[in-house]
Amino acid sequence: MESEQLFHRGYYRNSYNSITSASSDEELLDGAGVIMDFQTSEDDNLLDGDTAVGTHYTMTNGGSISSSTHLLDLLDEPIPGVGTYDDFHTIDWVRERCKDRERHRRINSKKKESAWEMTKSLYDAWSGWLVVTLTGLASGALAGLIDIAADWMTDLKEGICLSALWYNHEQCCWGSNETTFEERDKCPQWKTWAELIIGQAEGPGSYIMNYIMYIFWALSFAFLAVSLVKVFAPYACGSGIPEIKTILSGFIIRGYLGKWTLMIKTITLVLAVASGLSLGKEGPLVHVACCCGNIFSYLFPKYSTNEAKKREVLSAASAAGVSVAFGAPIGGVLFSLEEVSYYFPLKTLWRSFFAALVAAFVLRSINPFGNSRLVLFYVEYHTPWYLFELFPFILLGVFGGLWGAFFIRANIAWCRRRKSTKFGKYPVLEVIIVAAITAVAAFPNPYTRLNTSELIKELFTDCGPLESSSLCDYRNDMNASKIVDDIPDRPAGLGVYSAIWQLCLALIFKIIMTVFTFGIKVPSGLFIPSMAIGAIAGRIVGIAVEQLAYYHHDWFIFKEWCEVGADCITPGLYAMVGAAACLGGVTRMTVSLVVIVFELTGGLEYIVPLMAAVMTSKWVGDAFGREGIYEAHIRLNGYPFLDAKEEFTHTTLAADVMRPRRSDPPLAVLTQDNMTVDDIENMINETSYNGFPVIMSKESQRLVGFALRRDLTIAIESARKKQEGIVGSSRVCFAQHTPSLPAESPRPLKLRSILDMSPFTVTDHTPMEIVVDIFRKLGLRQCLVTHNGRLLGIITKKDILRHMAQTANQDPASIMFN
Repeated sequence: MESEQLFHRGYYRNSYNSITSASSDEELLDGAGVIMDFQTSEDDNLLDGDTAVGTHYTMTNGGSISSSTHLLDLLDEPIPGVGTYDDFHTIDWVRERCKDRERHRRINSKKKESAWEMTKSLYDAWSGWLVVTLTGLASGALAGLIDIAADWMTDLKEGICLSALWYNHEQCCWGSNETTFEERDKCPQWKTWAELIIGQAEGPGSYIMNYIMYIFWALSFAFLAVSLVKVFAPYACGSGIPEIKTILSGFIIRGYLGKWTLMIKTITLVLAVASGLSLGKEGPLVHVACCCGNIFSYLFPKYSTNEAKKREVLSAASAAGVSVAFGAPIGGVLFSLEEVSYYFPLKTLWRSFFAALVAAFVLRSINPFGNSRLVLFYVEYHTPWYLFELFPFILLGVFGGLWGAFFIRANIAWCRRRKSTKFGKYPVLEVIIVAAITAVAAFPNPYTRLNTSELIKELFTDCGPLESSSLCDYRNDMNASKIVDDIPDRPAGLGVYSAIWQLCLALIFKIIMTVFTFGIKVPSGLFIPSMAIGAIAGRIVGIAVEQLAYYHHDWFIFKEWCEVGADCITPGLYAMVGAAACLGGVTRMTVSLVVIVFELTGGLEYIVPLMAAVMTSKWVGDAFGREGIYEAHIRLNGYPFLDAKEEFTHTTLAADVMRPRRSDPPLAVLTQDNMTVDDIENMINETSYNGFPVIMSKESQRLVGFALRRDLTIAIESARKKQEGIVGSSRVCFAQHTPSLPAESPRPLKLRSILDMSPFTVTDHTPMEIVVDIFRKLGLRQCLVTHNGRLLGIITKKDILRHMAQTANQDPASIMFN
């Protein structure tokens, strides 16, 4: 039997009474207080009389009331280490829920004793709302700070404001009286680096100097970002969403949501965005918000001492992160529910909603973009869409699905190559090379030189009478003095055709650079680059459809609804639909993505085009592979994550997956009353397993329960210190009644109180699809396999992941815990 097969520790179960008294929002996990009984009734009576008689495939109570009482007595003892988990272990969801219910009962039973106990009870009840309020406040404040700093440092690559060094380009020219409408971004207060260094504002020398300074600042920001990450907080790199999904499923990654990670991620996120790399800040903002939630949860014992309750706070924090990233509070709640959360009771839904509300309110108060909006690229359209336009919208959905499938395969292949070659050993060099290539290629093209959020804003914006962008350089046939909101479709001018060529080059550049940028050792989000790629493609398609409708308005597809001089097509709407399609193709989000993009635009009218494009992109992407980019990175990193979306369709049985196999050593077990303290200590010292099944005897192999390695160690050490007569030759008894011993025998050690009397068991003929379902829905770490009540083996979460990899024709050794 391999050393990992008991990678996750066994668990305690509470009594049936505690299950029936649980609140409604805990019902999902409360089923863990019972076991799946696949044994025949004639064998049940042999299991120490503690399990009720059941029939095939029925649910029966698996624990004795006395044993759970002893368990909770043990957990109440102030013994260091009990109830905590080691790094890279999975929490016991059921045990944590039992602890929380017992804590809640204890508080309720004491609250009528005194005013102080009543105050403690009220504090406990409100602590959940307090922690999500603090998380929302911190998330909103940090997001505003990151937005303001990133805008300033992005403009620093091009020049500086002499009148106020802390102003970005736009703010610098706000108060100037010398700007013109055509050149609204030029003012005497703003100086480019060429003007400051060589005194030239125009000409080849000015262009070259600005080019050099642009590359210098980009490399400086990128180098500083990767150096800070490498030295102070290695966990601050990447987007963080794959790891947060894994943590929310119950995995422990110490330090990933700590204060150092929060501080370094906040600083380096600003630097990474300002460096001009093809990345976004939206994914990392979810990580930042979850760090805030984790840190604030330590202020409240209800959450600091219970890993399952802490994950409810983290679910609410992830909603707050998306709320401030996109200015979409409802979309943030749905994102947490659809994409990242593993366990999402109704109470967590309300708190997520409140956290997203508080975070959005704080960000709106800070107003980082100066437009009284939560996001930079907020737009409103005035033209309705028409039925014919569903066809190009669906084509954009197809493009988004193809882009998503291509990106996932290309990025995972590159990341796998990075892990397996020497190139991965030099993260600083990789970031410098990627930043240098990005800066050199981005500067000549005005659309790639722009901040990606600014680019999306320009692509989303409809061409009105006040727009001076080259994308709006149409030949104007109307009366120039007539200014209205809806400008008729017009023939494209030279500026539009030039812009389309530049956008095509920008599309190729973004596609290539995003593949190599996502996964480097700086904070890097994927939302904004994916949306930019889709927005570029959508704007090009929108202009093409607009010109088609203008020159061929007599075609039957346009004749009924697009008259000459009417404003029929909105290219900015196509950019928005394309952005949603490409983001959906990469992440495979559906409902939350549509709501996020809808909240960006503020128009109910465009939900149907968005839904059509997003569903098409998901279907097309799923045709090439069902997992999104975050699931692919979870699999690449080997995290023990059982994806609820993944179907298990194979006809294997529990006996095919359990350990030990025929070639393995026999299962390491404890007997009910035949082992001494020395025997157990030798077994603990000679093995690395985290728990041991307890059987009646070696001959019968009848299962009694499951004992954790840590609890055995703590109990024996405690007994040696506190109980007289406990020596190495003392008999250890897990049974209810101590067997009769000779008079000269040393005092026996009773350890029934630490025994889990109701470990989950299945028979060897249980289909694996049922076993996988049990592991997913109850958050199990291991399950014991029996035959007619006799112990055969054990199945852990790692065994299931290994088996699923084998059935998918993958090498398990290449994907497990890299």
